[in-house]
Parts: sequence; structure tokens; C-alpha cells
Amino acid sequence: MKKIFLVGFLFLHFLVFSQEDAWVYFNAKANTQNYFNQPLSMLSQRALDRRGAQNIPLDEKDIPISPNYIDQIAATSGISVKAKSKWFNAVHVQGSLADIRSLYGLSFVDHIEFANRTLNSSGKIAAAKEIITVSKTGQEQTSFNYGSSANQIRMLNGILLHQQNYTGLGKVIAVMDGGFPGVDTALPFSRLRDNNQILGGYDYVNRNSNFYSGIDHGSMVLSTMGGSLDNQLVGTAPDASYYLFVTEDGSKEGPLEMSLWVEAAEEADRLGVDIITTSLGYTEFDNSSYNFTYADMNGSTSFISRGVDVAFSRGIICVVSAGNEGNKAWKYISAPADAFHALAIGAVNAAGNYASFSSVGPSFDQRIKPDLAAQGQLAVVANSTGAIVNASGTSFSAPIIAGMVASLWQALPNKTNLEIISLIKESASLFANPNTEMGYGIPDFSLALNTGLKVRDFENAPFILYPNPFKETLSIKAPIPFEKASLSIYNSLGQKVKEENIREINSHFEVNSLNSGMYFYSIRYQNQIQSGKIIKL
Repeated sequence: MKKIFLVGFLFLHFLVFSQEDAWVYFNAKANTQNYFNQPLSMLSQRALDRRGAQNIPLDEKDIPISPNYIDQIAATSGISVKAKSKWFNAVHVQGSLADIRSLYGLSFVDHIEFANRTLNSSGKIAAAKEIITVSKTGQEQTSFNYGSSANQIRMLNGILLHQQNYTGLGKVIAVMDGGFPGVDTALPFSRLRDNNQILGGYDYVNRNSNFYSGIDHGSMVLSTMGGSLDNQLVGTAPDASYYLFVTEDGSKEGPLEMSLWVEAAEEADRLGVDIITTSLGYTEFDNSSYNFTYADMNGSTSFISRGVDVAFSRGIICVVSAGNEGNKAWKYISAPADAFHALAIGAVNAAGNYASFSSVGPSFDQRIKPDLAAQGQLAVVANSTGAIVNASGTSFSAPIIAGMVASLWQALPNKTNLEIISLIKESASLFANPNTEMGYGIPDFSLALNTGLKVRDFENAPFILYPNPFKETLSIKAPIPFEKASLSIYNSLGQKVKEENIREINSHFEVNSLNSGMYFYSIRYQNQIQSGKIIKL
């Protein structure tokens, strides 16, 4: 989304960048034990309940930054504090190179990272993605009259979840975007308004509570999940609740937007949000010295990608657009789609085929990216005026998935975020043979639900893997008659961690090198594939 959004409104001018952007990291936090003794001073009860349900303890990342540190930074001549992050115990500042470097004189400053990484050997950056509005269409009926939006939900077998009343009820989604005009007035959002499903929001760009402003990209994104207009549009999570956060400045592109995203994500965590959906991506800035390279798409370079992984560690699922660069010079995913625990979503057309604009993987460190795909070419959305239109971009395939994640998680409330993501990946069309265009493919949420509701019956499978969970040795019993087969094991990031040939009826493989956790496996045999989930203790 974003700069490409404004392609018809480019201004011819020369930019002089006399100010630098940097992150200033602190070396301590104050009153740590007091906060641990009073957790409601850090997080809402809903957030604490989410942590408790997933056995996630509180830690120092939950503790706010010392206000005294922020005040001293802000009081430094020539320095503007633009954003803050308790997760990273850091503030985003702007100022001259000399003024920023002078902050090293403060005893509580640990280190400084400049967005221009030639100034230090670290840094960040941003770009964003496109949308194309087109026409209208129409018709289909189940318990909802989906109209022309039926295909993008049916493709995911989401209608079957809706028919079982799994529509996101009780789940909370935070939408990070560039604005939400019309959500407070347009007809397709009236159901959300009437049922008080918009829980609040904030404009971090302008630092005010008027989030029903800005560019309408966020309005269209929201419509794919929460929109409702009989026989024209039904979102994938029409009964979920939503927070709307403006973190994207539609008029310019700077690394500050990544810091605003992290600040908003921390607020989403505090409020108890379950899912964050982000149709933003960063590769280039107005100041080209901040630009990312493909080598930076490694999950650990950009501030925003690291923020996604912290959000995941809090029990949140982050659904992220892969990007719209597939047929451009960049072509790869953007940040934060490269994050280790981002559920990065590519785009397909109405027939389920790869859309050529959808950014491709893998991540620079060769992880499977994007993770999944959904309809993003001529998706059905509502704009800020309430018109039902078609729009193209991974900006829409991502929230379509995010809404289905909410509906699935409603049906499986005792599952952790990792378990929900694992079920979704395992259900996808290319799970056993992922590729760089669609990752694990198009998920089947009905299959994910059915798998999650019952323990897999390994005894009825051709190959039996045991014990499961396992410790040091994984055994496989092959069917009779048996010729040959191969076993591949993948970690939760999609990396292949083990590959073996199965040569005997009873085979045993040493797995001491694997860390504890959940893994996916696939067994190829006689032009067939058996896949599933195994757990290492």
C-alpha cells in the first residue's frame, strides 16, 4: 500500500534531508518489581487472560519505559522524540547527526541505531503497496447473502465455518493502516457500528483520536473482514470486534512509520487484541539512504519485523501482506512479511492461481515466504463511500485471511497462536510442496477446524509415526506391501530441518539435533503424500 497509492499526485521538488532518524535504546527499566506486583498497571485484564490461556509469563518487555528517560531525551537540544517502544526499551528520535550522537552522554543510553545504517551498521526502512479499484458483481446465499464476495470466502472453505456460527465472535482484531474514512458513516460498516464492534482506535501519525480520517485504504481492508451489505459483501469475520490504528502516513515514506506500527502493536497487546492485520510493507524510503535491500529481508533487520515477533511472543497472531512487487524489479516480500512469525499472505486470482503482482519469497535466509495465499486479484471490498468495488493487492488477501483466523480461533479457543497457525498451514493446498509464489498455498479452514477438533488417528494412516510426542528417536511403520518413500520434516518457520529415505517396514531416525517444539512432516510414496504434525519433547 501507500506511495503507489499516490502515484497520480507526485510533486516535483527537491528534498534535503538535514535530519536523521534513529532509535535510541536504554539500558534499564525502572520500578520493575512494582509493575510485576501490579500487572493491571501494564496490561488489561483481557491481555492477561490471553497470556494465561497460552501460558505466557510477564517479562521486562511488558514494563513501560521510564518517563524520566523520555523527558531527558526530549529536553536535549535539537532532538524530537517521535515514538516510543517498551518492547525494545527505545525511542525513535529525529535530529542532526551530531545532536543524536550527543545522547551517548546520557548514562541510561545503551546504544543508538541510525536508520541510515552506513552511520552505524544497523538500521531500517520502508515502502508499500498498491491497490486498484475496478467494478462490481454479484450473488450467492447460505446463512449470509454473500453476493459477489462469496468466492473469496468459499475458496478458503470459510462459508462452512460461518454456517456453524464461527464468525469471529469474541475475537478482537487490530487493523494497522493509513486511515479509515467512511467507517463511521458508510452503509457496509453499519453492522459494526450498530453492534458496537468498533472498540476504538488512534491516529499515531497525527497523534489524535480521529482515526476516521486519512486515506481510505484501511476502510477497504476492514471491509473484507467486518463489512456487511446483504447480497453484495460479507466479511470473513463479521462478528469480530476491531481496533483501528493509523500508523501509515499517506503523504510520505519514512522509517518513523515502522516505529508507529510497533507503538500501536504494543497498545493492541495492552488492550488484549488477538490478531493484528497489516496491509503495509516497507522496502524504500523518501530518503534513499534508509532503503532496505533483499538481504535485509531476513526477519531480524527491520524494526517492524522484530516488532511482529515480539507481538507473537505475547500470544498474538500477526497477519501481514506479502507485498505487490512480484512483477517489479524488487519482486520479493517486504518488511514485516519477512518476520519469523508473521503469517505473510500472497495473492491469487478468483480461480486460485498465482497473481503476478504478488511478492515472492523466500526470505533472504531461505524460509518459506509467503506463508499462504488468498484472493487478492479483484477482491470484493467496500470503499469509504460505501460502494462495493473490486480491488487488487495483497492488501486484501491478508485481511481476508485474518478474518478467517479469527473465525477459526473462535471455534478452537483453547489453542495457542502457534497451534492455530500450524493448523492453518497444515490445511493448505501446497503444504507438502510449498513454493516461492504461494508458500503453503490456499488454506482450507474447514479442514483446519476438523483437524483441530479431533486428535489425528495415526492408526488409519498408511504410515504410522510414533511415539508422538517423541524425544530422541522417531519411528515409522510403513504399510505392506512397501517399496520406497521419503520423509521431510519442517519447523514452524517452514524450514526443512531433516530429510530421510524410508527403506524398511520399521524405520527409526535419530532426532537429537531438533529443538523441542512442533514440526510438520510429509512422506512421499507411490505418487502420494501423507502429511501431518509431530511434536518433539
